[in-house]
Amino acid sequence: MKLYEALAEELADLMATGVLRPGEKLPSVRQQQERRGVSPSTVFQAYYQLEARGLIESRPRSGYYVAPRRVAAPEPEVSRPDAASTLVDVSELVFQVLEASRAPGNVPFGSAFPSPLLFPLDKLGRAVAASMRHIDPWSTVADLPPGNAELRRQIALRYQLDGVHVSPDDIVITNGALEALNLCLQAVARPGDTVLVESPSFYAALQALERIGLKAVEVATHPRDGIDLDALAVALAQHKPRACWLMTSFQNPLGSLMPPQKKQALVELLALHEVPLIEDDVYGELYFGAQRPALAKRFDSLGIVMHCSSFSKCLAPGFRVGWAAAGRFARQVERLKLTTSLAAAMPSQLALAQYLGQGGYERHLRQLRSALAGQQQRMLAAVAAHFPPGTRVTQPQGGYFLWVVLPEAVDALALHGQALAQGISIAPGPMFSAKRAFRNCIRLNYGHAWDARQEAAVATLGALARAACAAAEAGAVA
Repeated sequence: MKLYEALAEELADLMATGVLRPGEKLPSVRQQQERRGVSPSTVFQAYYQLEARGLIESRPRSGYYVAPRRVAAPEPEVSRPDAASTLVDVSELVFQVLEASRAPGNVPFGSAFPSPLLFPLDKLGRAVAASMRHIDPWSTVADLPPGNAELRRQIALRYQLDGVHVSPDDIVITNGALEALNLCLQAVARPGDTVLVESPSFYAALQALERIGLKAVEVATHPRDGIDLDALAVALAQHKPRACWLMTSFQNPLGSLMPPQKKQALVELLALHEVPLIEDDVYGELYFGAQRPALAKRFDSLGIVMHCSSFSKCLAPGFRVGWAAAGRFARQVERLKLTTSLAAAMPSQLALAQYLGQGGYERHLRQLRSALAGQQQRMLAAVAAHFPPGTRVTQPQGGYFLWVVLPEAVDALALHGQALAQGISIAPGPMFSAKRAFRNCIRLNYGHAWDARQEAAVATLGALARAACAAAEAGAVA
């Protein structure tokens, strides 16, 4: 255990036993440094970790304080979809919701992105300028698929930090993670094939299946630790799928995180059936704990895990740079990339390669995680305070989404319309299901700075949901 982790655990124990009480100020960084004989960096890292866990909070120009105890709503139950395969038809609903949610000025609870103010746009801008000043004219040719060599090297180094050996030659740079995921899907599936997905599932995954003409089988998923492996085994035997598309870390919309041993069991199960795993890992860097969650790809010895990620959710959303480490399918993905969109934008690749090579990425990630963790705690507290009795909500260990299960009387699509009229966007549950299930569920984004307007918006949503419950109760009595 590192020094900062030991200090964080010691302080966490003091809070758990009541020695440090809610609202009490912690010793300053300088005091901890002098008393413990450690560096300021060690103290800051310990405090960042405690803040990410929601145990302490920073107050500007004042210091760190023990966070108040917050009462959260209970956790949702495991989803129980039927086992039938179905052609997907969600795009029209998704487009309607997304178009209605884009109005400027809305409280963006329905957004798929965190606030752009959380990213080091000034440093990225300088990286763009510097990389373009020294550009090699031949890079316009050399950086065709699989992509810029230095960027692929930097990505391979990050895999190494996660205990995964990936050669830079097996990484294909794409226009964001979504293109990487689509290319991987096209590499292994053809129209009419079946693909296994989580329940609920990210709507863009469902749209990808719909576009290619694939059938979806939704598999039961736990809101805390991911897909149910027993249900997955049954679906593999029954449907003989061509692929399995999963988010194993901080799944969208649930925020579930599969433990390492479960990821290993997942890969072993899929290897037994010779079914490729498309691992959608765009939120993996946004963890609130001490270390990055293990990749499912870490347990892949046969090359069947096609790991896809990007910098869009954690560093540079407008750059649209993602990648696929597609194992045995790498060459197929590279050729598909070449024949569909040719190459990712060269200036973005060069700038990110330069930024990663300069250092500072980890510091940015720590600050980003800390901000997201604090915003999550505030949204959880607001939901618990304002939403109707019977509400259930996830408590993810990373990412920036909450999945809220409302009482049966609340129709999420109706709530979506009512909320938009109040200047609030939400993501209604039916857009996360091939069968339009989860009609009383919504996804909320806590990736934007928490303020009085956000608090008021949660209170408004709660009031609308309570009114729906009251109307249903009155109708039942009448």
